Amino acid sequence: MTLPSIVYGLFLLGTTGLYWLLPSRGLKLWLLVFASLVFYGSLQLQYVPLSLAMVLANYIIGRRLSAPLDWRIPNEEWHFAQQDWDRKRLGLMWVGISLNVLLLLGFKYVTPMAATVNPSLQLLMPLGLSFFCFESIAYLVDIYRGAPAANHFIEFAAYKLFFPKLIAGPITRFQGYISQMKRPRLPGLEQVVEAGWLIASGAAKKLLFADRIGLLVNLSFDNLERAGSGDLWLAIFAYGLQIYLDFSAYVDIARGSALLLGIQLPQNFDFPYFTTSIAEFWRRWHITLGDWLRNYLYFPLGGSRKGLSRTCINLLLIMLIAGIWHGDQWGFLIWGLLHGLALVLHRLTQVVSEHRPRLKAFWLSWPGAIGAWGLTQLFVFLSWVPFRLPNLPAMGLVINKFFNQSADVQFAQKVYIESLGATRGAVLLILLGLTVTMALLHGFKYRLKLQISWPLKLMFIPVGLYLAWLLAPLESVPYIYFEF
Repeated sequence: MTLPSIVYGLFLLGTTGLYWLLPSRGLKLWLLVFASLVFYGSLQLQYVPLSLAMVLANYIIGRRLSAPLDWRIPNEEWHFAQQDWDRKRLGLMWVGISLNVLLLLGFKYVTPMAATVNPSLQLLMPLGLSFFCFESIAYLVDIYRGAPAANHFIEFAAYKLFFPKLIAGPITRFQGYISQMKRPRLPGLEQVVEAGWLIASGAAKKLLFADRIGLLVNLSFDNLERAGSGDLWLAIFAYGLQIYLDFSAYVDIARGSALLLGIQLPQNFDFPYFTTSIAEFWRRWHITLGDWLRNYLYFPLGGSRKGLSRTCINLLLIMLIAGIWHGDQWGFLIWGLLHGLALVLHRLTQVVSEHRPRLKAFWLSWPGAIGAWGLTQLFVFLSWVPFRLPNLPAMGLVINKFFNQSADVQFAQKVYIESLGATRGAVLLILLGLTVTMALLHGFKYRLKLQISWPLKLMFIPVGLYLAWLLAPLESVPYIYFEF
């Protein structure tokens, strides 16, 4: 059962209809848990018991963290009892964090390393494991900091297993989710239209654009020895668009699905390719992961409160961790290091600009903003190379062929004409047209402050869904972030 698909559409409509017919909040929660297990079981049935076990473990630890001190303790012993309980709570929190981290590391790193010695030890990565563990860690830390824990197991299970966000996010906090579940409200017409709009736009992004762009990317990067410099630059540009459209498509469908059930999931992308600094890029790219990194790693390490040198070290360390999380190959570490260094450079530039009014004024001017945008996006797209090709030989081959390298005589014929049905120039124009369309949408939203009205969205929903169904590739392509 994939997003989007006809099977998923029927599953969503059936779940939504039954959800709003059930009379009580408790029955609605049980339905969400059951539907989520059916959804996950359709993808990886073997990991359903593991998911339930981890939900139960995190729930129990959360309940223990939220347990109050015994009020019958004599006053003269209260201070010592409080200190002892604080130490126990800290240890309990670290037990919960370690449980989630070890599970994640076991599947991401230990199992692949063991498989190199004995291939029979290779295990398939559970879908959504990273997002599951990140949410669990956030939940436990929030409780330790004073947030309320789940009162009932079914509440926590409905939150952790909520099928729209289960596989690839967005990362959602328990308190924000469950507050919407306390008084379920049937969505109105505008909400239903917004949900349909998100699902239709996500389907179009995935099936019409991301999967077809992915064909070009795969053909180019799978034939590096035969590709020329122009082909590789085009493939890098295409991959930057593909990963954005692919990931944001899933989040759009997830948010639209949740909205039909009366749940507002957080936004995860906000035109990241139209930012003028790497810091702003990370505030608009994978927003919930960025928030998680700041709240649960960057701030506990001291954030920017302990001087410029410590701030730069923290930025570099956080992005290295983000790179390591994505995979166990050198390319992901290099990707994280590059983004960490870029954030450090941006921070240093900010400090210098504060003491040089002319430089600060330049960055605020139109030429400065355009230049900053160009430098930022050139860096972002080039940094996708080690992310897409995380093994060093392939990455090095691309770098060596950046300039003055001609393609094999048959490359253009096989890749562009036979596989894509267009010349390289035509493919470039299509990708540029897609970029201009995104720029116009960005301008309408942020410059002209215009929003598409719900009646207009209602008109485009069937068109988008029909085109996505009619023009979808013959074979479905897995979401890129399913690998992480």
